[in-house]
Amino acid sequence: MNAGSHRVAVLVYDGVKLLDVAGPGEVFGEANLLGADYRIALVSASGADVTSSIGMRIAVEGSAAREPDPGTFLMPGGDIYPRTPVAPDLAEATRDLAARAGRVASVCSGAFVLGATGLLNGKRATTHWKITGELAARHPQVRVEPDAIYVRDGTTYTSAGVTAGIDLALALVEEDHGPDLSREVARSLVVYLQRAGGQSQFSAPLQGPPPRSPALRGIVDLVTADPAGDHSLTGLAGRLNVSTRHLTRLFREEMGTTPARYVESIRFDIAKSLLDQGHTATRAASLAGFPSYESLRRVFARELSLSPTAYQRRFATARRDQPG
Repeated sequence: MNAGSHRVAVLVYDGVKLLDVAGPGEVFGEANLLGADYRIALVSASGADVTSSIGMRIAVEGSAAREPDPGTFLMPGGDIYPRTPVAPDLAEATRDLAARAGRVASVCSGAFVLGATGLLNGKRATTHWKITGELAARHPQVRVEPDAIYVRDGTTYTSAGVTAGIDLALALVEEDHGPDLSREVARSLVVYLQRAGGQSQFSAPLQGPPPRSPALRGIVDLVTADPAGDHSLTGLAGRLNVSTRHLTRLFREEMGTTPARYVESIRFDIAKSLLDQGHTATRAASLAGFPSYESLRRVFARELSLSPTAYQRRFATARRDQPG
């Protein structure tokens, strides 16, 4: 290895998501065109080639055990996690590379591999928004940050789903070579150097398990059916035939929030869906039950660090002649 070069070992396996491998690889490769010297090595636990999640064969240089000490060890994700336990040989290869690497990073569900080997214990971490709850449940010693695009804790890095691996790789390039080079890489790849907001801006509406109690499940139906209706604490308690005290206690014990905040979260999801359909921000605020555009804007700023119009520019489905 030449002086100044930085070896990146990527541990692949059958079912690995191809973009988790290729996305960061393209960032490091583009950085090389601009003066960096990253040496990317694809390795597997056994040294045998693997098949990606889309059926493409990935050729490797050899086994993880024979890989020289890497500057960066990258653990990509795959749809098989967290559905299946981490194979013992993959866990062993992960521990070996992590012990010898200057820094350890994961993309998407690769965090489950790191978690299974204890490498995330006592650390902050993230993964794809759909499975952050599962990561926290399986590994209670890990402080999961569900809305982060990527998280750094010391020399350990974890990132959210698939394309967040590009964000993570850009951050690593900036750490190694400074903001000017990472900015040029981002420009060349036509991606954001640093995305505004967290990964919740990409999540589907009304995610998560429904409330257990019939009264709370009824509130979802009431607000969804008539978002602009009277959904004050008194109004909800009256329609559900329970006391305001009982309803407040149910929310506190089961949902860890207040009735007002829960109603607001449903309206927020409805507003996101309306924006996705092409409604104007003002129209979406009205239809979702917000008293004004400004009140909707404040919720978007708090939850996503984006304005409704900025969210719509990035994620709304293009539709013509949409009334608003």
